This record gives sequence, structure tokens and C-alpha cells, in this order.
Amino acid sequence: MYTLDSVDARILLARDGSQDASVIELGNRLGLSRNTVHARLKRMREQEALGLPSAAVTPSSVGRPLLAFVTVSVAQQSIASAYTTIAAIPEVVEAHTTTGDADLMLRVVARDPIDLHRITQGIQLAPGVQRSSTSIATTEVIAHRMSALLQELAAQEP
Repeated sequence: MYTLDSVDARILLARDGSQDASVIELGNRLGLSRNTVHARLKRMREQEALGLPSAAVTPSSVGRPLLAFVTVSVAQQSIASAYTTIAAIPEVVEAHTTTGDADLMLRVVARDPIDLHRITQGIQLAPGVQRSSTSIATTEVIAHRMSALLQELAAQEP
């Protein structure tokens, strides 16, 4: 796993400030060569330190403004089939195995409550799913962010 350093953090924060900036602009702004910026961004992509650009798309921009979190308990002998079936549901935009009462935590987007019901029915029909629980998000208090951690890292000496 690739670990970012303070220079990487500075590059990423500069990109946050100007998403359309070229590597030349970023280099000039940061006092780095174009080649350094390009090579570091390439390495971050190759080492999967950066997510896919499509992950930055907001669900509401594709007509799915409703956000819900679904916990799922799965019979262990069917877990692989459940993963495959759940992964085929486009509105499941994120899934994590968890400890505790549930086996999976899903981030689900939907058009409205009726659409969410359709999606959760599809989740419950996945092989081995024993039960699920759905919570609808009402207000985003803190959006997904990495900038605070990057600022902390950028402040460290290279």
C-alpha cells in the first residue's frame, strides 16, 4: 500500500483548490517541477492512493438524491453469492464488511423512498441474506473529506 508524504499531500490539496489546473500550474504554484508533479500523480494512481474520478460525482447529479445506509446479515456459507448479487445493484455505491451484529454496511442511493424500497427488496433477495436494516440519511453534517488529514500531512517536513 502506498503511503502519501507531505509533497503528495500538498499536490492533492492544490488540486482540490483548482481541479482543472494542469501539472505545470500545480508545479508553479507549489515550487515543484512539472515532471515531479506528473510523476507523483501517476504513482498515486498506479498505487491506488487515488480513487476513480467517477467517485466524485454526486448522487443527486444522477437523479439519486436519497442516501441510506443498509446493514445486512448474511449466512456465511452464502457470503460470496450475496456479495456478487449486491454488487450488481447499481444503487449500492459502497459496501464494507463489518464487525458486530451485521456482516455488511451498504451505502445506497435512491430517487425517493419508493425507489429505496425497491432497492432494499433486491438486497433482501440476495442469496443468504437473513435480515437487513435501513436508515435514511436526513442531513449531511460532514461531507466525505480527506483535506483535514492531507493538511496535517502537508505540514510535516519532507
